[in-house]
Amino acid sequence: MAHAIDKIPPYVVAPPPELERVPLVLNQRPHSWISDKIAGIAEGKTPTWWWIALAISMTGMLTMFGMIVYLISTGVGVWGLNQPAAWAWDITNFVFWIGIGHAGTLISAILCLLRQRWRTSINRAAEAMTLFAVVCAGIFPVVHTGRIWYALMPGYLIPFPNANEIWPQFRSPLLWDVFAVSTYGTVSLLFWYTGLIPDLATMRDRAVSKVKKFLYGLFALGWNGSNRHWCNYEKAYLILAGLSTPLVLSVHSVVSFDFAVSQVPGWHTTIFPPYFVAGAIFSGFGMVLTLLVPLRSICGLQDVITTRHIELMCKVILATGSMVGYAYAMEFFIAWYGGNPYELYAFQNRAFGPYWWAYWIMVSCNVISPHLFWFKWCRTRMWFVFAVSIVVNIGMWFERFVIIVTSLHRDYLPSSWGYFSPTYVDVLTFVGSFGLFCTLFLLFMRFLPMIAIAEVKAVTPQADPHHPLGGARLGGTH
Repeated sequence: MAHAIDKIPPYVVAPPPELERVPLVLNQRPHSWISDKIAGIAEGKTPTWWWIALAISMTGMLTMFGMIVYLISTGVGVWGLNQPAAWAWDITNFVFWIGIGHAGTLISAILCLLRQRWRTSINRAAEAMTLFAVVCAGIFPVVHTGRIWYALMPGYLIPFPNANEIWPQFRSPLLWDVFAVSTYGTVSLLFWYTGLIPDLATMRDRAVSKVKKFLYGLFALGWNGSNRHWCNYEKAYLILAGLSTPLVLSVHSVVSFDFAVSQVPGWHTTIFPPYFVAGAIFSGFGMVLTLLVPLRSICGLQDVITTRHIELMCKVILATGSMVGYAYAMEFFIAWYGGNPYELYAFQNRAFGPYWWAYWIMVSCNVISPHLFWFKWCRTRMWFVFAVSIVVNIGMWFERFVIIVTSLHRDYLPSSWGYFSPTYVDVLTFVGSFGLFCTLFLLFMRFLPMIAIAEVKAVTPQADPHHPLGGARLGGTH
């Protein structure tokens, strides 16, 4: 009988080597290994490096809150703001952090709709990064007002009828920001939590203490992995992906309207919405690489976050970096072609005025450095990718600084020109926001699976019944 089966022509064969892609999980790791490896990061003994990183991050975070208390108790005069540069580091930091938050939703939602399976190893950490970046971003416009109790009162930003018939100014893009960012944050939170549910159930089933079992079980919402649960989960996840996708494009477009609808030379530009979105994705992917490249080495995740994942993210940075470089060139061209002397002077002032150093740092970091990723050697050396990702983030912060400060410090009247210099409160508040971001991220990776366990298992060859490793053996007849 066995001899007869051996003579049956093979119905399931391995694809030819030239059509095989590099697997998304290396070394044919079984599903049990994936669960143990990823869940083990949250289950194992807390490593020393985590405590050290948390102490440093919390020091920065507490410094930031101390500076905010000082600011509120004293007034915004402790910042370096002046006339005409009434917006400076605070709004620069706000736009910078909102931009960082774009990569998470892009990786999760848009790549999910486009059926890009390589997203599964990086989407969870990127989504968490989005939420934490939005938290950091939300701080700056509120404290920028100086009197935060007014900013948060109904009638100023929150549309709520009151006895004085005071309503927010709905024609102001500053108010559109409130709705755009809060909607983006809410949908991103729901999207992130929905994707977590199957993995929370895995953590619940593996938990050894009653407290962990209760907490993971509470948030797992009774997940038991049944076919009905998976069907409902897939529908909900797809709907949230559909809702999140336009938000990626709309949020930073609305942020760009804060500038584009004004009459300030250097801001009144129609290219701002697509330019801001491309820049946000560019900086967001830079931050994802800054976080994941060291973590994959520290946590031993090279088989799950492979060189192919890093290469693909580098290619996204290369594409969006090219868009940003094109936008820089178009701004100068339109300033010259438009024939407006104030607009032309604003851009000449950026490149050759008092803040020339900031402009050329921006160009060097954002236009030149991404093009190193044309070379495979640069995309496959982790230390090099990490260094470039840092450079990209520095460049994108300077981009927002250049747009805001260089456009404001010299307006229509030379008699009102000024020069902005940050104070130590500006600097410590900004540095401290990184402490808040890192604290939240460290807590996330310590208590929750930082990689989507269920989704990574779904892209392994073992999950495909038509693959030889998925149950259809070579020469089989199923």
